[in-house]
Amino acid sequence: MDVGSGGETGSMRVLLKIELDCSADVAWRAIRSPAGLKQVSAPFMEFHSEQGGFPEMWPAGEHLVHVKLFGLASMGRQVIAISFPKPRGNTRLVRDTGYGISGVFTTVNNWRHTMAVTPLSSGRTLYRDELRVDAGVLTPLMWPAYWAFWQWRAIRMRMLARSWK
Repeated sequence: MDVGSGGETGSMRVLLKIELDCSADVAWRAIRSPAGLKQVSAPFMEFHSEQGGFPEMWPAGEHLVHVKLFGLASMGRQVIAISFPKPRGNTRLVRDTGYGISGVFTTVNNWRHTMAVTPLSSGRTLYRDELRVDAGVLTPLMWPAYWAFWQWRAIRMRMLARSWK
């Protein structure tokens, strides 16, 4: 965690850097897929589209979702705002700069989630994930939950990578 890094009062950063046992093309499809989001988030968080269902792959733009904790308690509604920054060499990027509409998500002032996949010479994939969140004075209280959830995402990605196609 970097709290207050770069002069940003109340901001935090959670980082992941793992190798996945799949090709970069397969990992790229998984991180661009709402199904992939649902897989790596389960069972802690469930995402439900409020726009008539999820697309097969995230397009650039905004998608309204309702999020439930363990499928039971509403955490609120949020917008997932997807963009695809220019690749850096052979590294492809997906970024979400979404925002909260209701519930716990409205406590976040700034959200920037960037996922990157890079092919390795072994045929595996280097996966990097950076979350930057600013929730003002609540940031230090929220950090443990975000950190724990990001660790869960890493565990799930490692488990699922072999089955992704």
